[in-house]
Amino acid sequence: MQSCVIIQFLLLLLVKVEKSDGISSPIKPFTTYKNSAELERNVADLWWTVDDAEREIMFELHVKTTGWIALGISPAGGMSGADIGVGWVDWAGKVHFQDRYAFSTLRPVIDNTTTDWFHLQGREQNGWTSIQFKRLLDTCDSMDVSIRSGTNVLIFAYGLVDPDMSRSDGDIAYHDSRRGSRMIPLRSYGSPSLEEKFVELDSFEFRASNYHVPSDESTYYCKVYKAPNHFQTKRHAIAHKVLIDPTNRDLIHHMVVYECDPAATFDDANLPDDACDNVYVQVPLCMSNSASVWAIGGDDLEEFPEEAGYPVGGNFPVKYYVLEIHYDNPKRALNRTDSSGIRFYMGKELRQHDIGFLSFGTGPNPASLAIPPQVNRFIVDSYCDPKASQGDAFATRCVYNTMNKKEITLGGLRTKDEMCLHIFSYYPRMSNYYSCFTRNDMLAWQTVLNTSSPIIDNSALRQLLLDVKWTPALAIKWQEFYNNASRVNYFGSAGHFEEEFFSVLPKYEDLKSLGCKKQ
Repeated sequence: MQSCVIIQFLLLLLVKVEKSDGISSPIKPFTTYKNSAELERNVADLWWTVDDAEREIMFELHVKTTGWIALGISPAGGMSGADIGVGWVDWAGKVHFQDRYAFSTLRPVIDNTTTDWFHLQGREQNGWTSIQFKRLLDTCDSMDVSIRSGTNVLIFAYGLVDPDMSRSDGDIAYHDSRRGSRMIPLRSYGSPSLEEKFVELDSFEFRASNYHVPSDESTYYCKVYKAPNHFQTKRHAIAHKVLIDPTNRDLIHHMVVYECDPAATFDDANLPDDACDNVYVQVPLCMSNSASVWAIGGDDLEEFPEEAGYPVGGNFPVKYYVLEIHYDNPKRALNRTDSSGIRFYMGKELRQHDIGFLSFGTGPNPASLAIPPQVNRFIVDSYCDPKASQGDAFATRCVYNTMNKKEITLGGLRTKDEMCLHIFSYYPRMSNYYSCFTRNDMLAWQTVLNTSSPIIDNSALRQLLLDVKWTPALAIKWQEFYNNASRVNYFGSAGHFEEEFFSVLPKYEDLKSLGCKKQ
């Protein structure tokens, strides 16, 4: 196979915040920070600066309360296993701050082994509490979570009153619904490419046009666009920018621009534009080949390496695209319209290589993902055979913690469902090979579920899985099933998928984890 360079990794999963995000706190920060984000509108704001030389990070958290406030680093998005700093300002103006750890979804305990969160100063003003604190990026403490490069999962919560630690029952009170989570790349957030360098370049964008977002909990919106026709010769996009409607930052979970197969045709005067469920039947050749991907926690502006660009126009065969936006609306907000999308900046000169995208992992369906509850570590491996990828094998892994779950978690497109999807951009671009996914064979499911009736589709499988009664012994057996089940590999591009069956996943040596680098 022709050698290629992988230049980007995205794991589709929690709300994207941009640099200089809206801030609502009436309190001026204690110092100047490199980054800021509104964690919850009119409720919680966060500032931070990373000092790579000292390998530490300084935070300042503002919350609209005169009770306790907390910020945590979570390994998987929930409370279980989270490393948490809890603080409050008492009636005399004294700041109290604690290093805590959550063994489960119950109240986090004080970490008495070593203190790694340190408060610097704090105050209460105008009904808000602000506390400045710091910690090392990697504390080498088993009751802490390292802040590594890439996306970090932050959780926050607050109470209405200060705890009285002099009393046996004076610990922090339960936060009820006063909590939230964000995915933010803490260490790279402050250094995205500057958009000013692209303002004089040609550009085009695919955006929703005042789409009325339904009050449903989860909505996938799809809109077909014709490729820009004013580029008579092939050009290269050298960067793309996510355009998020400021009023809908809390709704948008991810966006994907898909290429349509060159064989796809549409009525240019009536291009499909609706909820994806109503559009899929019209775009069967458009929903597998990616041209741009953004998910919560990703940078809003991404620049390609100087030797490669995304091809557009001229003899490039793609003539139509689909913009897919996933709206996550758990509060079922009403009367929201959105015009979010993605902009492509075009370079002035053609670059050496065309960029392509490869997608690996599992499909978003129960046959691919069925994760038992109350499991500390559940592994789902995917494999792409060299026959599918012109000589190269790809192995990917997703690891899940479901200690906070009481029921099975299934693969699906809703936010409450799970996904195991890895999307890479690379060069030089290959033709007719854009994705390679793995699912468990239906006969394997029939065996593990001990049913003699054929399982005809994912709907039937879903119902069988929801009826399973879980025990610790069954959860162990379930991992063995995932380790040894026969698989179906499906690969290729829209309209050109092939399938391959293999009886067991090949074994490979896992990458070694990074050691602690505490100074």
